[in-house]
Amino acid sequence: MHRDKKKKKTHVPFRVNIIFFAVFLMFSLLVLRLGIVQIVHGEDYKREIEKTEDIIISHSVPRGRMFDRNAEIIVDNTPKNAITYTNYGADQKEMLEVAEKLAQLIELTPNKVQERDMKDYWIRENPDRAKEKVPKEERDKLDKKLEKKELDKEVYKLTLERITETELQELTAQDLEILAIYIAFNSGYALTPQIVKNEGVTDEEFAAVSENLQYLPGVDTTTDWDRKYAFGNTLQTILGNVTDTNEGIPKEKLDYYLARDYNRNDRVGTSYLEAQYEDVLHGQKAKEKNVTDKAGNIVSTEVLSEGQRGKDLVLTIDMELQIAVEEIIEKHLLDAKKIPNTGFLDRAFAVLMDPRTGEVLTMAGKQYARNEKTGQMEMRDFAAGTINTSYNVGSSVKGATILTGFQTGAITPNTYFVDRPLKIRGTDLKGSYSNSLGTLNPVSALRLSSNVYMFETAIRIGGDRYEYDQPLNFKPDAFENFRDSFSQFGLGTRTGIDLPNEQIGFKGQSTLPGFLLDLSIGQYDTYTPMQLAQYVSTIANGGNRIQAHLIKEIREPIMENEKLGPVFEEIQPEILNRLDLEPGWMETVQKGFREVVTSGTARSAFTNMTIDYKPAGKTGTAQAFYDGPERKNYDAPPSVINLSFVGYAPYNNPEVAIAVIVPYAYSKSSGYPSTNLKISRDSLDAYFDLKKKREEGKLTEINSN
Repeated sequence: MHRDKKKKKTHVPFRVNIIFFAVFLMFSLLVLRLGIVQIVHGEDYKREIEKTEDIIISHSVPRGRMFDRNAEIIVDNTPKNAITYTNYGADQKEMLEVAEKLAQLIELTPNKVQERDMKDYWIRENPDRAKEKVPKEERDKLDKKLEKKELDKEVYKLTLERITETELQELTAQDLEILAIYIAFNSGYALTPQIVKNEGVTDEEFAAVSENLQYLPGVDTTTDWDRKYAFGNTLQTILGNVTDTNEGIPKEKLDYYLARDYNRNDRVGTSYLEAQYEDVLHGQKAKEKNVTDKAGNIVSTEVLSEGQRGKDLVLTIDMELQIAVEEIIEKHLLDAKKIPNTGFLDRAFAVLMDPRTGEVLTMAGKQYARNEKTGQMEMRDFAAGTINTSYNVGSSVKGATILTGFQTGAITPNTYFVDRPLKIRGTDLKGSYSNSLGTLNPVSALRLSSNVYMFETAIRIGGDRYEYDQPLNFKPDAFENFRDSFSQFGLGTRTGIDLPNEQIGFKGQSTLPGFLLDLSIGQYDTYTPMQLAQYVSTIANGGNRIQAHLIKEIREPIMENEKLGPVFEEIQPEILNRLDLEPGWMETVQKGFREVVTSGTARSAFTNMTIDYKPAGKTGTAQAFYDGPERKNYDAPPSVINLSFVGYAPYNNPEVAIAVIVPYAYSKSSGYPSTNLKISRDSLDAYFDLKKKREEGKLTEINSN
């Protein structure tokens, strides 16, 4: 017994020693490991803890402005206070906390808060009650049928469905404001400034937020802008539109703009000049570098670039003349509406162009239509209709027909035809407005607007000769050749104007010989007002088809709001093609155009002793079919008369060309209104009166100095 006890005593200390040794060994290994961490890898871990990230943030700048040719501001920017939020990686809880703080400083109407947003917010604010919406027993049953991910989705769906209207009414006005701010936070993209409020930000709100930015991570105060139109709705459709910050980049162009360093919520031009010159107007963004730690906190901020406002556009448009011409159109359009059988008449267009440069001085269009909201008739800007609507224009194109006849060898300046009705087998008689206008040459044919002379010319261009009551047999390429010739003047082809959505018009599909005759007098294919302006400019300047353009210069932006900066680019006239003409051909047509206004079809409007600017031109009356907004009310399109006029002045040294179209002028004989001539005469008067006034003003200024 004694020996056994002794053995027991010696065995216990041995085990304790083993335990102590093991503890010592583990502690030694731990010390060694700590030493390695601190001594060997200490600097690496320290750098990792102190590691920061550089984040580049881009801020949009105001767009470039637009001026008219006389340096009058047309489109400007109106600055306004704005509050933004940039998400640097905050989670929903952190964003809600910031939204709650910001709600104490600003007022934001919860217009964009939807019922689903309110339910989500109610769930976040009432987690226990939300959980009760789907009892445990129901969850267990669903758990047996669904995978974890599908289960969570189904439970959330059921929870949303079971939140009652009464429970949503528990949300206070303050809750809804917080929710609206939170939604604004979430509507942007990470590391992209998002507008929270830019409408009605008071100076007090702006100051309060600015003073508390340190407590509002991600929030900032800045200056936003709105487009301001100095002349109201004048030329509005051509100036174009810009998206707001909520719209951002249109989806269909997202990839295009993102590849060009745009943010998703950047404002971009969506139509006409704003879209066409987006790259010029957008400017260079301001950029800043934010240095953040691993937790996402901003350590420092450095401005990399102040940015630069977009470049300014100087338009070829003369706004004073534009307004005068628009008023002229409105007056004569409303006067014409008082004449019987003008029920379809609802629009008119006038384009004035410098025939030497292709600069568009005015592109005026007006449409008389009913306001869907008020039910009242109103006059709308329809300047865009000068390039995106087309019409049968009638005899205005006869100058191109004569020159086509010259070029093809069908006629010469000394070719005479007897004007009498033509009888072509299988068709009704085709003639001029009078049974006989006598024996005519090209000049007198233009002066009296002879259809028969054009028919005879077209028949020869087609490769045939007219014989009474015999069919016509044209060359297979007769229509193609005729249209190719017309395109040399700008008819049936793009004018090259620096605007999107230019229409080229519609070509008649049938190639029956009789339609070539209609084509020769402007009653088959359709043309835009801008095409007519380019066509008559080509005749006015002696045969150069010059590209139409709206931008005269691009200017560098400067700080002084009312002034223009240095010229960045000056748009030079571009000749698209030159007519291949022999001496005397163009002069023949020009002489015919001059006689139209002195003793021909336009003499009633222009034979006035007060006219000293010596105009020339050509009238047009086309039998057409109505294709306006009331077309849906008719089984077949009603017949209408379109009126037109093309001209230039002075005839011996042209400085302005004009094209006027009055579609759907009347549907039956209405005393033959001359709305086209009245608009043309008054518009040319306005141009030369304005020129005289400015020249006298300059003379007075020089004398006073």
